[in-house]
Amino acid sequence: MTKNGSLCNKFSTIIGGEAGFAGGKCVSTINRDQIRATILGKKFSVTSSFSFESLNSKTGKALCLGRAAFLQKEVNTFISAIRKQGIKVTSVRNEWLFEHPRLIYINIEAVEHPLVFATKVRKALDAI
Repeated sequence: MTKNGSLCNKFSTIIGGEAGFAGGKCVSTINRDQIRATILGKKFSVTSSFSFESLNSKTGKALCLGRAAFLQKEVNTFISAIRKQGIKVTSVRNEWLFEHPRLIYINIEAVEHPLVFATKVRKALDAI
């Protein structure tokens, strides 16, 4: 396994997701199976994903990103928890029409060591 592959696995383990690579970047995906969502009456799998890319071999820092799905009642708690740790919230939006329950997606970003980012994300997820 490559160094980045091992780092990706550690990143995903901390977040609690499934590790993978897409477009050359490490992606950790969390399935929110406890949310029984539908779009237009059809079952919909709710997922959140967190990634890192452009790893600097000297500093160990990377561009760390996240796109996470929440129920409306979880949004403020997550935003407060993630901002307290210095991670930027870059968007809060609804992506779908005719979904039930209403899902809100939050994008986050930071430039830091991927494992530090993963730890902060896990802490914020644990707050909800």
